[in-house]
Amino acid sequence: MTEAGDGGAGRQSDKGRSTVGAVVVQKFGGTSVATAEGRGAIARRVLAARELGLSPVVVVSAMGRSGAPYATDTLLSLVDGLPTDERERDLLASCGEVVSAVVIAHGLRARGVPARAFTGADAGIGTDGTFGAAAITDIHPGALLAAMADGAVPVVAGFQGVSADGSLTTLGRGGSDTTACALGVALGAASVEIYTDVDGVMSADPRSCDDAGVLEVISADELFQMARAGARIVHTPAAELALASGLTVRVRNTYSDHPGTLVADIASYVPSSIGTAVTHTSGIVRVAVTLPAGEGTSQHMAAQTDVYRAMADAGVSLDMFTPACDQLLFTVAGTSRDAACATLATLGLPHKVTPALAKVTLVGAAMHGVPGVMARMAEHLSAAGVDVLQTADSHTTISVLVRAADAETAVRALHDGFELGS
Repeated sequence: MTEAGDGGAGRQSDKGRSTVGAVVVQKFGGTSVATAEGRGAIARRVLAARELGLSPVVVVSAMGRSGAPYATDTLLSLVDGLPTDERERDLLASCGEVVSAVVIAHGLRARGVPARAFTGADAGIGTDGTFGAAAITDIHPGALLAAMADGAVPVVAGFQGVSADGSLTTLGRGGSDTTACALGVALGAASVEIYTDVDGVMSADPRSCDDAGVLEVISADELFQMARAGARIVHTPAAELALASGLTVRVRNTYSDHPGTLVADIASYVPSSIGTAVTHTSGIVRVAVTLPAGEGTSQHMAAQTDVYRAMADAGVSLDMFTPACDQLLFTVAGTSRDAACATLATLGLPHKVTPALAKVTLVGAAMHGVPGVMARMAEHLSAAGVDVLQTADSHTTISVLVRAADAETAVRALHDGFELGS
């Protein structure tokens, strides 16, 4: 996915510049960058790393949340209702991170820390050119290494890169996490620290579960599965990078000394219980497609195949798909409902839509091959009065489809039933 460019960490330049120490990538979210208090905390984190002999590389998100002047949503609202140009929307969306990088670099210099601001392109981040949701394809970090060799702290605008044709592209919401992890891989970083406004990865969304706690350690696979299943603590591609690369990642609070959550390589991770966390995603609809009746499997399978191909061509992502003899069930995000129905209409296939659903997922690296996990889930959900409409599973997850109104009840029932609060 990434490759190092000119130079390497730990080299001594031929002009007597300082030696680059072990690299630590420190990523700071928008709430950290948005206030003077947060910017002061960022400076303290950078200074502390330098005092340990490390070479920090800082990655920043846009300042604040929707409504703040330089937040991504605020910037994009300037063109709401106007004819859309994807390339120009990415140009606009990227501005918030550039503002943050310049402000943080200025703040570090004011505190005596040499620093230089970099756009994603300046940092050598190449992408596949997909506007709004680009994937990083390569990184050439020569400019970053040169800055560090000069004794400066690079401050990189997250969430962005440049395609082969020179177009600026953004990485999707939360993409600054992916910038940080990708730079960690390319620079051979000793660790990547993701700073936010909570103490670490939680065992459940605390807004849904009062006794959710901070996880001391989780596997990279569990972090990836949590991100895929709706937890918003880390961008899904960033979690995937941590899983694939063996990066040492820690999720921490910018404002506290809490040790946060260590994301461990699966080879060194020993889970302490069947379940690790519960997460959920709302805004889901289920589609039940009536397939043509007929003898044998050919007509039925041909109809299934037509549905899968048509949905793929329409850009509709399917989840929890369950084929039966005369029916195909699957879920889509509520935002894809109209596209899914229009696609089925072009195929002439009758279908029924059930809206206002949620997917609740139990994540745990220790559940693979253990009998009775689903039985326990069903018992806890039944006792809480929650109906399960559909299920899906993987080596480290079991997901249940429930009514959206039951989602928080389901989260609490599973969190309590598997004793995750302890």
